[in-house]
Amino acid sequence: MMIGLPRRTRTSIALAATALTASLALTACGGSSSADSGNGRLKVVASFYPMEFLAQQIGKEHVAVTDLTAAGVEPHDLELTAKQVGTVQKADAILYLKGLQPTVDQAVAQSAGKHKIDATAASPLVDHHLDEGTEEGDGHTADGHPHEGPAGDPHIWLDPTRYAAIAKSVGDEFAKADPAHAEDYRKNTDELVTKLTALDQEFRTGLQDTRTKTFVTSHAAFGYLADHYGLTQVAINGVDPESEPTPARLAAVQKAAKDNGVTTVFFETLVSPKLADTVAKDLGLKTAVLDPLEGVKDPSKDDYLTVMKQNLANLKAALGDPAAAGTPAGTGTAPAGATTPAGTATPAATS
Repeated sequence: MMIGLPRRTRTSIALAATALTASLALTACGGSSSADSGNGRLKVVASFYPMEFLAQQIGKEHVAVTDLTAAGVEPHDLELTAKQVGTVQKADAILYLKGLQPTVDQAVAQSAGKHKIDATAASPLVDHHLDEGTEEGDGHTADGHPHEGPAGDPHIWLDPTRYAAIAKSVGDEFAKADPAHAEDYRKNTDELVTKLTALDQEFRTGLQDTRTKTFVTSHAAFGYLADHYGLTQVAINGVDPESEPTPARLAAVQKAAKDNGVTTVFFETLVSPKLADTVAKDLGLKTAVLDPLEGVKDPSKDDYLTVMKQNLANLKAALGDPAAAGTPAGTGTAPAGATTPAGTATPAATS
């Protein structure tokens, strides 16, 4: 453990160490992942959960999928082991989002594989000014080093239409990598795109006539979702959920919340909710979960579709039913999983 070093500095050191040991991993590592031993199936490596979900839904029984980011782990923090680098190099297909995880990018660059599927090729990133008002807002980390993150907002999967575009690219590449099952990959892709289209319509209908269009979140992960559905995201933190907002940024968030009748401050599942709790208490607001789906804690219970539908339910509750247009800001029904300012939990709604 590298105590006392900033996280991005630790990542840089890990990159160098991984590069030096990767070749040893190919011959010296004991045991194998599902992608290493595909048992006749297409060996697929996914960089984190949104890519894993696509691989599983499109590949189904024809693929053996390894997710480099374990369930419940914040993907921004991923530092690959030498064994994982070896797994990437042996894969038949690799799904990743270029720029989000530097160690993955390096491993992919080292791989001789032909089927490297970069999500940003199907859905280019947009700059949502995620780091404005944070200690890293000048394009550098707190210790003065340049950012290693993506040149834009990486959270493209939170717009179902962009996610569908990525799904189509995955289906096409799987068909090229495994022509014997190309028809199944196309069929599975069509089925997933149909589900994502239906999800998009649910969001459009559910968020069309809300009382307010502004929501406050601890992590600036929802820019694409906000753009697509006509909402305004007010983020406490930037793209890095562990960055520190400046006093000026906190003041701007508080003003936006008051001016727009915000009732809820959203936090996420994989990082500490302390900052969101503090802002909510200062303003007398509720808190609730808005999940950026960078990972799923329990894949046996939830997946992309179920979590997105819960996000929709929580957004609708926080933004307000149009019938409640005369309700004063800060009152009304709490979103699923929300807490009151006093910290008393309210029952979770079902979607």
